[in-house]
Amino acid sequence: MGGRCSEQVKEIATGLEQTRKVSLGGFLERIEGRGMICRWAPQVKVMQHKAIGGFVSHCGWNSILESLCCGVPIVTWPLYAEQKFNAFMMAKELGLAAAIESDSGKDNGGLVAAEEIARAVRHVMDGDNEIRKKAMEMTEISKKSLKEGGSSFVSLGKFIDLNF
Repeated sequence: MGGRCSEQVKEIATGLEQTRKVSLGGFLERIEGRGMICRWAPQVKVMQHKAIGGFVSHCGWNSILESLCCGVPIVTWPLYAEQKFNAFMMAKELGLAAAIESDSGKDNGGLVAAEEIARAVRHVMDGDNEIRKKAMEMTEISKKSLKEGGSSFVSLGKFIDLNF
């Protein structure tokens, strides 16, 4: 976001307000009792809460895994490096996310407009969409992989056996 950070925050707040699903905006007064602004939060614990309907993510791999393990659909907003590849894979290849179109800010000095943010958030917040269904399926698959005999459990065991 660079030097235009405060302008982008305003666009984010406006975009979330436009979804009519999230009540942000004039900020603290208008979100009182429904949301909060904080510097840090326990991301997995927050995503496990039943009130969470979506997650706007930079698409780092840990955030993707945490979101999918919790069954929370993602709105992709990659910033750099592998995040762009991860976002493409999640949205275009796997259909597990809605993308904030990166081209939308090119004519505006990189500033992504509120309307684009609102479009992507509305897309994942639709209660009966394919992204939400696929995210829930991935939750079940990930739970199975972590159980004894599951693919992650077995792979970690093999890795440990190779190194000790």
